[in-house]
Amino acid sequence: MDKVRRILVHVCKDRAAPQRAQFVQSLTGHFGDFGEDQVEVNFSLENNQFILSRGERGQGVSLKRPAFCPIKHLSVTDAAALPLDIQQRGVDVGVAILLQTTNQRVLLTRRARELRVFPNVWVPPGGHVEPDETLLDAGLRELKEETGLKLDPEEVSPKVLGLWESSYPPMLSRGLPQRHHIVVYMLLLSSLSHLQLQVSLSPSLAEVSACLWADSQLVRAVVSAVDGKDSEVRFDDLPSSISVSQVSADGALTDSSLPMKVFVSRAPSSGPDVERVSTGTKYALELWLRSLNTF
Repeated sequence: MDKVRRILVHVCKDRAAPQRAQFVQSLTGHFGDFGEDQVEVNFSLENNQFILSRGERGQGVSLKRPAFCPIKHLSVTDAAALPLDIQQRGVDVGVAILLQTTNQRVLLTRRARELRVFPNVWVPPGGHVEPDETLLDAGLRELKEETGLKLDPEEVSPKVLGLWESSYPPMLSRGLPQRHHIVVYMLLLSSLSHLQLQVSLSPSLAEVSACLWADSQLVRAVVSAVDGKDSEVRFDDLPSSISVSQVSADGALTDSSLPMKVFVSRAPSSGPDVERVSTGTKYALELWLRSLNTF
């Protein structure tokens, strides 16, 4: 197994002692009664265990998975075909930071093309929780490591927007799952504008290939492109291209633009993946819009 101890998801029901979640266990399904893809749960981080429960324990929040979640559709045969080291991984915990500026923009980053999990996909900054960290500490550390932005915990107002059950690859049609996470989407409010924060951006070339400060108008278009559905995409009032900051080979940021279609692309069920906003990120951005009362 891993040389470094990982923070793993544990589940408990009816006041029973928390039990380590299994890699092939659908956590949303565990707490749902009728196969729902979204349930209300409580969560807490105790003694390096991320505990999901129903009841009074911890903070209440929404937990969601996509309708095409591989873990949801995994057959007994599929589960048995997983390599033993994958079966024994458990469910990891990550934190993703939605950094909201004072002029109501949020920071999105494009994952480097060389990464093994979700390469070339747009997400908020984030990563794994390390032993003895709080969720906020983990989020601030990952924000600094990936973007160079160092925020003081006393200067932000953290709020957990929701939890996302994430698998990679994201669909069974793209292969058996190799990773299974619960992602904690945390909103941080900054007192600075995106232009003030932009001057401090210094992304890690190994992890980030581009950055974008998205406003609510762009975000509404992004979340309207629902993965797995043919819903109408609303971007009539937006330009055909979106300004981004590309990370050059020497780590410097350069002004560039990408076609609007990149940000309203849906996750393909087959063939090569495309540059797009991840399904979990769309969920988090929808929650962010609701927090602004603009959705």
